[in-house]
Amino acid sequence: MNNPSDDFLDIPTQQARFRDLVTDALRRAREAGATDAAVEISESRGLSVAARQRTIETIEQTRDRSLAVTVFAGQRRGSASTSDFSGDALQRTVDAAWHIARYTAEDPAAGLPEADLLALDYPDLDLHHPWAIDAAGAARLAIQAERAALAVSPEITNTEGASVDTMEGHFVLGNSRGFLGGYPYSRHSLSVAPIAGRGDGMQRDFWYSSARRAEDLASPVEVGRYAAGRALSRLGARPVRTGRFPVLFEAPLAVGLLGALVQATSGGALYRKTSFLLDSLGKPVLADHLDVIENPYIPGAQGSSPFDAEGVRPQARRVVGQGVLQGYFLSTYTARKLGMTTTGNAGGSHNLSLCSRLTRPDDDLDAMLRKMDTGLLVTELIGQGVNYVTGDYSRGAFGYWVQGGVIRHPVQEITIAGNLADMFRSIVAIGADVYARGAKSTGSILIDQMAIAGQ
Repeated sequence: MNNPSDDFLDIPTQQARFRDLVTDALRRAREAGATDAAVEISESRGLSVAARQRTIETIEQTRDRSLAVTVFAGQRRGSASTSDFSGDALQRTVDAAWHIARYTAEDPAAGLPEADLLALDYPDLDLHHPWAIDAAGAARLAIQAERAALAVSPEITNTEGASVDTMEGHFVLGNSRGFLGGYPYSRHSLSVAPIAGRGDGMQRDFWYSSARRAEDLASPVEVGRYAAGRALSRLGARPVRTGRFPVLFEAPLAVGLLGALVQATSGGALYRKTSFLLDSLGKPVLADHLDVIENPYIPGAQGSSPFDAEGVRPQARRVVGQGVLQGYFLSTYTARKLGMTTTGNAGGSHNLSLCSRLTRPDDDLDAMLRKMDTGLLVTELIGQGVNYVTGDYSRGAFGYWVQGGVIRHPVQEITIAGNLADMFRSIVAIGADVYARGAKSTGSILIDQMAIAGQ
């Protein structure tokens, strides 16, 4: 992956070149007649190595680059893109975007962000940590993770393989209202998926580690052993009786519930009226002991960004306070559709965390099981089954039946169901076992009661 002659390695020089290209494209757009314009140039490269049965299965190297131009003719908008950075290609791309803009319908919400919202100065958030690893080195780590999983027990009979992925990139974004900025970034991961048991009793699970810095990844042995333990614990799974019981979402799955809250309070769903949380600003949406905090400025975090996809300053803010919704997730366009102001969330949320004022430092998973006493610990969800218009929630699930605060046996062939509005208000506890997945983090989530369909 790392070729010393590769100009990608000289990111400061490439960033300067990209800034010149953005400036040139903006000039060409103005000369074409555009009233406003925005340009983004990006480049990334990646390496993905998968191994199975101690041999390399696939090696994939990627190299992507793109130049995207958006122009405005008043409130008409047109966009075009190219992977060719030559002057001729740049002119053709600008001309194509301008041609589209001239013949599209006017949209009162179209246009660039207001200049006073742009991040004209922004901090370095330490988001770029390239990994000097080649395909052979990545394969060794993947094989090591798979070997560690297979060595845990004779009951680990096979695997779906292990993989190592690394990616780095950089970009520059600029617009005709004075914004010009960009930065490099990186992401790395290691995963393995062991299979336990034989015949009809086989069970599969997986685990992974991801980080911006390779040195922050869990070791291949740790990942392999933990994944194997998860697969082994699933052996002997059976259904449970149908009824209504407390449900505890393991932290990696609980992040998905936080994602559902973001989806329901995002501008696109709100202005299209496809959310069950319409007109919820200033109203209770979660249990009153819960807060949701957004902080885009945590150095090195996976959800950090000094500006959003439009160049707008993101906000460090309390999205939910004591259960009450205090803010939506808005881009410039969706904010205008709602008669509001962008929240700097074009492109998504930034380091969102769900926390409870009742959580104690020792509220690990075992403590959360004791809080639940009797019910279902969910560790895997199957299928989609979420209607964001009504909030209805129905998912296939795998997990563990808990009685007296102790796991009794694994559970499969069940469905859990409820309504997200009720589920959010019925969260009784958040664990201290905080898990971060991408731009969101939470501990395990205990919901007072849900419908479980089993035998």
